[in-house]
Amino acid sequence: MGPHPAVAAIRLAVRRVLHDVLTEHQTDPEATAGHHPLVLVACSGGADSMALASALAFEARKLAVRAGGITVDHGLQDGSAQRAAEVAGRMTALGLDPVETVAVTVGREGGPEAAARDARYAALDEAAERHGATAVLLGHTRDDQAETVLLGLARGSGIRSLSGMAAVSGAAGRYRRPFLELDRQTVRKACVAQELAVWDDPHNSDPAYTRSRLRHEGLPALEKALGKGVVEALARTAQLSRDDADALDSWAADAEAAVRDEAGRLECAKLFGLPPAVRRRILRRAMIAEGAPAGSLFARHIEEVDRLITGWRGQGAINLPGRVEARRQGGRLVIRQG
Repeated sequence: MGPHPAVAAIRLAVRRVLHDVLTEHQTDPEATAGHHPLVLVACSGGADSMALASALAFEARKLAVRAGGITVDHGLQDGSAQRAAEVAGRMTALGLDPVETVAVTVGREGGPEAAARDARYAALDEAAERHGATAVLLGHTRDDQAETVLLGLARGSGIRSLSGMAAVSGAAGRYRRPFLELDRQTVRKACVAQELAVWDDPHNSDPAYTRSRLRHEGLPALEKALGKGVVEALARTAQLSRDDADALDSWAADAEAAVRDEAGRLECAKLFGLPPAVRRRILRRAMIAEGAPAGSLFARHIEEVDRLITGWRGQGAINLPGRVEARRQGGRLVIRQG
C-alpha cells in the first residue's frame, strides 16, 4: 500500500526540485567532483514547513543529496527560543543534518511583517553561505501565493507585485518553493497522515497583521462572493503576470543603454519616447542602483519621478526611500544619494 495521497503529492513536489538541484550541480563547473549538494529547509515548525522537512528527509535519502534544516528564532514571542529548539529537535529526528537554530533581531523598518521577513532572509542567506548550501527550500503554498497577489494588488505597484513569489528566486536561484502548486489543506493532511507535530504560530491568526486579516477575513469573503476557485485563479494570475513582467524587465534592460549619454546620465527626451511600462522599469532600476531599497519603492515614488519626464513644469527634487533624490537638470534625470 502506497503513502497517503497528500504525502505522495508533497514528496513528488520535493523530488522534482531535488532533481533540478542535482542537474544544476552536475553542470556547474565550480562544483566539487563527487561532492553531494547540500539542500536546507527553512522550518518554522508550522504545518507547511514541517511537511516540507519530512519530504526533504525522505527524498534526499534516495538521491545524492545531503539534507539539513534551519529554524529562525525571531524573538518576538515569549518562549520563542524553546520553541526553536523543539523545531530543531524534530528536524534532527527526521534525519536532517546539519540542523541549526539562528536567533535574529527584528527591526522596525517597513512594519513588523516586512522587518521580520528581512531579518529571516538575511539569516537564511548567512546560514546557506556558511554551510555551503546549494539551495534553501521554503514551504509557501498556493494559498500563500494567492495572499501575496492580493497584497500586491492592494499596494497598486503594477504587474511585478501581482506576480507573487517565484518558484526559484534569490542569488543563484538559492530559494526554491516546491509547494506553490499545492494548497494548504493538502500540506496539512500530509502532516496528519505522518503524525507530524506542528506548531501554529499565533501571529498567523492575529488580526493585527495584514496577511492574517487577509487569510481569515479577506479570502473567505472573496470566495463567498465569487465562489470557489479564487485561490487557484489568483495563483494563475501570478504566473501570467510573472511572464509579462519578465518580458518587460528584459526590454527595459536592453533599452537602458540607449537612453543614457556618454557620461551614463539618463536623457529625458529619450526616456519620454519609451512606452511607460518600459520607462518606469528603467527609472526603478536606476533608483535601486543608487541605494533606494527595492522593498520600499512603491508605485507613487515611480510616478512622481516619471512626472519629471512626462509632466515637467520646473518642479524640484523628489525625495525617495534610502535618502535618494531625483531631479531634472539640463535635460538629464539625475538620481543620487541626497
